[in-house]
Amino acid sequence: MNYLDWIVLAGTVIFIVGYGTWKTRKTATMESYLKGDGSLKWWMIGVSIMATQASAVTFLSTPGQAIQDGMRFLQFYFGLPLAMVIISITMVPIYYKLKVYTAYEYLESRFDPKTRALAAIFFLILRGLSAGITLYAPSLVLSTILDWPVSLTTVLITTLVIVYVVSGGTKAVSLTQRQQMAIIMSGMILAGVLAYAMLPEQVSFSDSVAIAGNLGKLNLVSLDFKITDRYNIWSGLIAGTFLFLAYFGTDQSQVARYLGGRSMTESRLGLIFNGLLKIPMQFIILFIGVMVFVFYLFSQPPVFHNQVLMGRALQTEYGDTLRTLEKQYAVVHAEKRQAVDELLTAIHQDDDKAIDQARAEVQVHQSRERVITDSVKQKISKAIPGAKESDTDYIFLNFVLNHLPHGIIGLLLAVMFSAAMSSMSGELSALASTTSVDIYKRNFKAEASPDHYLKASRWFTVMWALLAMTFAMLANFAENLIQFVNIVGSLFYGTILGIFLTAFYFKKIKGTAVFCAAIVSEICIFSLYLFTDVAFLLYNMIGCVIVIATAALLQLFLSTPSQQKKGV
Repeated sequence: MNYLDWIVLAGTVIFIVGYGTWKTRKTATMESYLKGDGSLKWWMIGVSIMATQASAVTFLSTPGQAIQDGMRFLQFYFGLPLAMVIISITMVPIYYKLKVYTAYEYLESRFDPKTRALAAIFFLILRGLSAGITLYAPSLVLSTILDWPVSLTTVLITTLVIVYVVSGGTKAVSLTQRQQMAIIMSGMILAGVLAYAMLPEQVSFSDSVAIAGNLGKLNLVSLDFKITDRYNIWSGLIAGTFLFLAYFGTDQSQVARYLGGRSMTESRLGLIFNGLLKIPMQFIILFIGVMVFVFYLFSQPPVFHNQVLMGRALQTEYGDTLRTLEKQYAVVHAEKRQAVDELLTAIHQDDDKAIDQARAEVQVHQSRERVITDSVKQKISKAIPGAKESDTDYIFLNFVLNHLPHGIIGLLLAVMFSAAMSSMSGELSALASTTSVDIYKRNFKAEASPDHYLKASRWFTVMWALLAMTFAMLANFAENLIQFVNIVGSLFYGTILGIFLTAFYFKKIKGTAVFCAAIVSEICIFSLYLFTDVAFLLYNMIGCVIVIATAALLQLFLSTPSQQKKGV
């Protein structure tokens, strides 16, 4: 990075923080702090929803996911449009009718205080952990650039987010997210264009797509169903629908976005807008990763993308071994490049037999590269005990820092910081509102002045920011951040969704039954995670079904004979 990159990066971040703080400096009540002023139009709601979900993890880790595993991750979002329609029809009217601050207030009126508290606690755990992962991604970026400890960069970014979220609450989040999404999408698209522009002159756009397709990176849809397969069309449509019903229908970080709408109609339109645009947006991000993959076929990548960690390992007793492996990797890549050229020639000649032969040759060299990179990771783990072996989250970052022109580097880093601040601010706002309304006000301080609750909400925002910061410092064990954040959510979302669906559609089931069923569900889900290979996306469906079925069964035993006769 040079001075131009720093100017672009610092200018973007300072503008967002300053704009959010200035525009919401007059926020004076808990209602405006937690819900905003109810003035958001449908497109603003849609942008805010997308921005809250699309963290720096999305833009740092998703391209790396595509490079390693192709585009099949897109299937994860196939259930989203259906979930948006269901939420718009069933959940939004209830929230508006009850005029709630949080989604969990409804559970007390439907069940009892303990069920409301349990759902709120589950949300606080999962969203608190997710906020830490959200924060870790940009901290990782800044740490890599400056060669500073991740703990120091984490503190710096947390401080920036606290400034404008504590100042303006939900309204500050919604206002800044518009600018952040504009920066994010323009920067990512530019990165994809530049990745293609840096390919050899003889490689056209259709050539790059054909090469990626032949090497298995355009695997958009998989019709095979395997219970251990995380990404196929069935898990996306079925289990994904359950996940997104839980996330957008019961997660306060999202519910707060559309409760700030001017009307129920605006909120519904915002949700549908998100459902229609999220899949194309995710397709673009994954396709950018595929373009970077094609670029690295013609330009040698590093044998290990975390260059800071690699540099440290080279200074140890394993340095000579690592240098030897680097030379071996360069030789294999040069041979692979020849095979890629042969594949390109075969594509130009439309020779299917030659394409098959060249593809097989490329895949042989790819296997040889993987053997070398695995050896490098093993040596690094021995050279630096406790170091993170996976470098997937560094692939796109390494491409940005080493291959893009100055100024654009600053813009792409601003994209990651903007996404992190956008998502984290939404999460902190939701954590503060749930803690204030569902825990503090309901159980500890039922009667107090509006000014007291406003101050308490701000202090809870700071508290959760500090907890997220602490967890971010411990998050380096995750193999892939985008995958890990979805695993964390799936451990709780199915149970929370089961509680809400029981509330909506099974009127005879009471609070005690659903409370116990939720505990049973979480025990089952954590057992699946710890002791089986069941794909995490299925946890959402399994947890939901366990809650509903167990609650219905328990209600039969808890009901008195007279109640059973009456059908209560």
